[in-house]
Amino acid sequence: MDFRVVIPARFASSRLPGKALLPLAGRPMIEHVWRQATRSHAREVIIATDDDRVRDAAQAFGAGVVMTASTHRSGTERIAEVATLRGWPDDQIVVNCQGDAPLAPPENIDQVAGLLAADRAAGMATLCVPILDDEDYESPHVVKVVADRDGRALYFSRAPIPARGHDGSMPAQAFRHLGLYAYRAGTLRELAASAACALELSEQLEQLRALWLGIGISIATANVVPGPDVDTPDDLARVAALLKPR
Repeated sequence: MDFRVVIPARFASSRLPGKALLPLAGRPMIEHVWRQATRSHAREVIIATDDDRVRDAAQAFGAGVVMTASTHRSGTERIAEVATLRGWPDDQIVVNCQGDAPLAPPENIDQVAGLLAADRAAGMATLCVPILDDEDYESPHVVKVVADRDGRALYFSRAPIPARGHDGSMPAQAFRHLGLYAYRAGTLRELAASAACALELSEQLEQLRALWLGIGISIATANVVPGPDVDTPDDLARVAALLKPR
């Protein structure tokens, strides 16, 4: 299996300014993400940014960096630019490893790339984990996903899906979507060239653009349950505590 990892990393962040470079267990956060990605079987791991500070920090710890435009609407567009700059063919598999996921398991990076490689008709692949408590099921901050019998995503939502049973109980099978994606480079370019659809704008979920365009998304339960991503100062403190034993 041949795949590459691209880590999109902005400096700006509305809730946590300079997030990519915040110190975490003695290293900038983006370095933890990069080190986790390099433990996968990716042929190459690249940090994609539009900020000189992120570039300088990444080069200091030995990462490959591609400078991209500052006008991108999303990490997907930033990765699509990398694919074009590098001249990757349409069938090249590219994993988007989020720059705020310092605990991303390398096993899951390999898994999502393999999932896409095994489904030639899909343009994307992603992972999910079971929802175990009512709070996560109801939270709009936890993205839910439903899939068909063949492991293709049917819909993603911030609302509780599937709906509760007639007795008010949570569904026996409810799944939280993880923000880890594998794309074919051709799919990246198609998404970047397309306008946002109504479903995407309503849910604030970019992956709905792919479904609206008819792009198949293969999905499976993650082999390893990941640690928390970093979106707030509380998240940063939680991840720092988890990294201490390491």
